[in-house]
Amino acid sequence: MSVESSVRAVTTLRLKEMKDRGEKISMLTSYDYSMAKIVDAAGIDVILVGDSAANVMAGHETTLPITLDQMIYHASSVVRAVNRALVVVDMPFGTYQGDSQAALDSAVRIMKETGADAVKMEGGEEILDSVKRILTAGIPVMAHLGLTPQSIHKFGTYNVRAKEEAEAAKLISDAKLLEEVGCFAVVLEKIPATLATKVSSELSIPTIGIGAGSGTDGQVLVVHDMLGINKGFSPRFLRRYANLYEVMTDAVSRYIEDVKSCDFPNEKEQY
Repeated sequence: MSVESSVRAVTTLRLKEMKDRGEKISMLTSYDYSMAKIVDAAGIDVILVGDSAANVMAGHETTLPITLDQMIYHASSVVRAVNRALVVVDMPFGTYQGDSQAALDSAVRIMKETGADAVKMEGGEEILDSVKRILTAGIPVMAHLGLTPQSIHKFGTYNVRAKEEAEAAKLISDAKLLEEVGCFAVVLEKIPATLATKVSSELSIPTIGIGAGSGTDGQVLVVHDMLGINKGFSPRFLRRYANLYEVMTDAVSRYIEDVKSCDFPNEKEQY
């Protein structure tokens, strides 16, 4: 069932209201106009223009190579398609770590050049100066803790994070710090479900989980993963709602066959 464009747009305040009344928040990635139009019309609450575009759109092994200009291109395409969802844009690696002025400049560019609603940043206390500076400019920030893919070379693995007591305690501390300075939500990626539930219960801002169990206030997946376009990525937390890889492969194969056999185009398909 599609959602009419007259439906009230999702805002950061509406996400807080959803948490307060116990309504779960739905979030998916999109990187282009056509996909975003479908996802938005279906009624998604939040669209993330993820730096995962580096993987699913450009074929890189990590999210690190994508640039600010490329993120702005993807985000602009998405925003033009969206009527209802809140659009959040990942700040790419190198645009906010260690330099709060560069972070502000990057965030301002994203907001001015894309028309998006918010930015997302990975990390806790170590990026707090950048987060605060961006928030001071009136730009909403979604935080991201747990497995932070931009730090993959630091971790050396995509395994579950915060299983040990010290790292779990830091994650809780970071989440509370980020809420205190004004972040409107926090993504919790690939952490134990019990920890995610605890963090969610102790924060007044919404939590969005990916591989963090059912105790968060919402869920996010990469749209290419949940639609079954990607075949080589099968973590435990991924539920595939379609198998578009096979559907699309079959369609292309039949097209090739019809062209080769001169079946396409037929008399009704020409002028």
